Amino acid sequence: MKLLTLYRLARVLLHVLKGMLICASVFPWLGHAARNQQIRRWATRLLALCNVTVQQSAGSAAVLETSVVVANHVSWLDIFVIHSLHPSHFVAKAEIRSWPLAGWLAQKAGTVFISRGSRRDLRHIFKGLVHSLQQGERVAFFPEGTTAAQGSLLPFHANLFEAATDAKVPVQPFALDYRDVHGVAHPSVDFIGEMTFAESLMLILNGPPVTAKLTVLAPIVSEGAHRRELALASEQAVAAALGVSVVASEAATAASH
Repeated sequence: MKLLTLYRLARVLLHVLKGMLICASVFPWLGHAARNQQIRRWATRLLALCNVTVQQSAGSAAVLETSVVVANHVSWLDIFVIHSLHPSHFVAKAEIRSWPLAGWLAQKAGTVFISRGSRRDLRHIFKGLVHSLQQGERVAFFPEGTTAAQGSLLPFHANLFEAATDAKVPVQPFALDYRDVHGVAHPSVDFIGEMTFAESLMLILNGPPVTAKLTVLAPIVSEGAHRRELALASEQAVAAALGVSVVASEAATAASH
């Protein structure tokens, strides 16, 4: 292992430990706005330590304070990229909770975990999402349900979109894109197949600089819309922003994480 990679890994681990200390000692006493400020600062620093620079596209729409944010899912970096610009109350797959250190941090930052195929989890989380939205918070999830390789997009599942209609708030799609110094899809970012979190982290730390581009798309009115209509409209907006087609084949699903 390269000495520089070890140095970067050590700095990332120290930053994660610092985040755990902040969550344990400071978060219980902070209000919503102050927590978001801490989350944004910590996520920005984590990405910098991973040699990731975040840019928001110049043509992005204004970000709503209260909305259901939906985004394509490429990597574990996605949550932190969004947090670094627009901290949100996330829903993520249950597997993330088992990641060393990062899973605990994600939970303390307000991430809610959902088990695949669990209707009980879905009902419980749905109620929590509606409540958070009614309290004026921004909530976010990845409607593909899993990661997809760059250059492709999996169909958006409609279930959680109903939270937007129940809370009477818009859906705002985000498009995430990771590029290298040559402006092409970064080879180290895809988090698919049997790759572990540790393997992905080392690949990123050992690779060239990453530019993460976030494009905020126009909000979609949810009132009077069916959840499937919202899912399809969001899917089409993200696909258009990324310049990709939606892949519904079993092979694409099997290759995703």
